[in-house]
Amino acid sequence: MNTPVIILAGGLGTRLQSVVKDLPKPMAPVNGKPFLHYVFKYLNGQGIENVIISSGYRHEAIVDFFNDEYLGIKIKYSVEDEPLGTGGGIKKAFKLVADTAFVLNGDTFFDVQLEELKNFYLSSKCDMALALKQLEHFDRYGTVQTNDDNRITNFVEKKYIEQGLINGGVYFFDKKVFDKIETGEKFSLEKDVLEKQVKHLKFYGKVFGGYFIDIGIPEDYQKAQHDFARFENR
Repeated sequence: MNTPVIILAGGLGTRLQSVVKDLPKPMAPVNGKPFLHYVFKYLNGQGIENVIISSGYRHEAIVDFFNDEYLGIKIKYSVEDEPLGTGGGIKKAFKLVADTAFVLNGDTFFDVQLEELKNFYLSSKCDMALALKQLEHFDRYGTVQTNDDNRITNFVEKKYIEQGLINGGVYFFDKKVFDKIETGEKFSLEKDVLEKQVKHLKFYGKVFGGYFIDIGIPEDYQKAQHDFARFENR
């Protein structure tokens, strides 16, 4: 698949400082390999050929490990001289993209069929397609509300909920979406684009049932050690 993937890899991992120091969060070691290794392995299985890594803090650690090609995937880097936020980082990375791209959070793993998400975007004729995950009994994430046509109608603040949909951190959209909104150089994709523009732009969500993990807290980081050991041995 020639469509490129932008990976957001600029996170500091402040909540993981007890286990990961002086590394970008996506470089946190999982069974002796960076978490990003497993993301690349997944992308390789999806037929992805080109990746742009959006990085900032200690970006040289990422470059030293992955260089300009990894697992047969060609890599370019979009480096932030200062933190631009998730939105600013994506917008800068899109300068290396012709039109559309997948966007992934580099500190989460969501087993999404990317071609399905792309086709969903095209058939929905939306501004942005989001991969959604259904969870039960959680308070760590905000929830996403959709209508019967799969259009996202609201993003709800974090609170305990018995069951709901969350934003899985996998997107597909065209760089032109940034022409439709006013932003500074630094902005958040979640707060300044998704939440503020949900009534004005067409954001659509497709639910996927694949494996999901976010290594942002020590408990799930430890869980990843066990889970990915199983994946490597398949």
